[in-house]
Amino acid sequence: MIDRLRDSRGLDRFEWLFIAVILALLSVGVLSIYSVTQAQQGGGPPIYMKQLIWILIGAAAFLVMLTVDYHKISGLAYPFYGIVLVLLAVVLVFGKTSRGAQRWIPIGPFAFQPSEFAKLALIMVLASYYSKAPREGWLQRVVLPGLIMAPGLLLILKQPDLGSGLSYLAIYAAALLVVGIRSKALGILLVFALMVFPFAWEMLWGALHDYQRQRIMTFVDPDYDPGGKGYHGLQSRIAIGSGELMGKGLYGGTQSQLKFLPEGHTDFVFAVFAEEWGFLGVLVLLALFLSLLLLAIDIAAKAKDVLGALLAGGVIAMLAFCIVINIGMTAGVFPIVGIPLPLMSYGGSATVMTLAALGLLLNIKRRRLTLFY
Repeated sequence: MIDRLRDSRGLDRFEWLFIAVILALLSVGVLSIYSVTQAQQGGGPPIYMKQLIWILIGAAAFLVMLTVDYHKISGLAYPFYGIVLVLLAVVLVFGKTSRGAQRWIPIGPFAFQPSEFAKLALIMVLASYYSKAPREGWLQRVVLPGLIMAPGLLLILKQPDLGSGLSYLAIYAAALLVVGIRSKALGILLVFALMVFPFAWEMLWGALHDYQRQRIMTFVDPDYDPGGKGYHGLQSRIAIGSGELMGKGLYGGTQSQLKFLPEGHTDFVFAVFAEEWGFLGVLVLLALFLSLLLLAIDIAAKAKDVLGALLAGGVIAMLAFCIVINIGMTAGVFPIVGIPLPLMSYGGSATVMTLAALGLLLNIKRRRLTLFY
C-alpha cells in the first residue's frame, strides 16, 4: 500500500528539477540537429523529426522504468542481458555496415544499435549480481563479474565499436568502486594490468582497423593526415574556436552550415553548438550536464539499498564517461572513438537507452522512502 501511495503522489521539487534538466538538454540537442540538417536534400522525414520520434519512444521507456519497481526490473536483468548478447551476435551476421563498422540492425527507415542497450543491460546484471549476496574475495568481486562482462565486450569490439567497449569497461569499474575493492586486491589488479599492458597493447593495436589506428595517430600528432583521418578532429576544433565568446548564432556557423564539419548531428553535435552559441553557451551547457550528474549522485548517495546504489552508480558512470569523452574528443583532448553526447546527439538507440536509464534513476529516488517492495 505504501508503494502505491508513493507512486500516486505528485512530483516533488527535486524530481521536477531533474526532469527540467533532461528536457533542456533534449531541446538544445534537437535545436542543434535542426540547425545543422535543416538544409538537407533527399526524401524521407527530416533528421530532426526522426530524433523527435525517438525522444517520444524514449519518453515511453522513461515512464516504464519510472513506474515499475526497480527490484522487479532487476529481476529481468539476466534475461535482458541474454537477449542483448544474442542481438550483438546477430549484428555480426546480418547487421548494416557503415563507415567500416557493422553495428546496426536495419528496421525500415530506422536502425537499431544493440551495443547501446548492452550498456544498460550490463548495469542491471552487475547490480543484480552484487546485490544478491555478500561477495567476498578476489574471485567473486572481480573475476566472476569480469567473466559476465566479457562476452558483451568482445562482441562489441568485434563490430568494431571502441567507444561502446570503453563505456562497458567504465561501467564495470564503477561497479567495483561502489561495492568496494580492498587496497590489496586493487594493488594486485594494478600490478597485473601494468605487467600485461605491453602485450595487450600489441594485441589491441593489431586488432584495430586502419581507420582506428589513424585516428589515434591524428590524436598524437594533430598535423597527421589533416585532409584524411584527421579532418574530423581538425574541423571540430576550428568550429569550437570560431564560436568565440558569444557564438555566431543559430544557422550562423560556417563550419557546420557549409558542411566542413562532418557528422555534425551525431558525434560532433557539441562542436555545432559551440560554434553557434560560443563560450558562454558552452558554459550553460556544461552547467546543465553537471547539474544532471550532481542530481544523479544525490540519488545514488541516498538510495535505500545496495541494489539501488549499484544501479544509480552504473548509470552515473555511463553518463559521465560519455559526456567527458565526447566533449573531449571534439575539443581534441581525446582520440575520436565515436561516442555520442547523451541527450544531444542524433541516434535512436542511444536516446531511448539514455532516457530509460534516467527513468530508472528517478525510480530509485522515488522509492527510497518505502518500507516494502
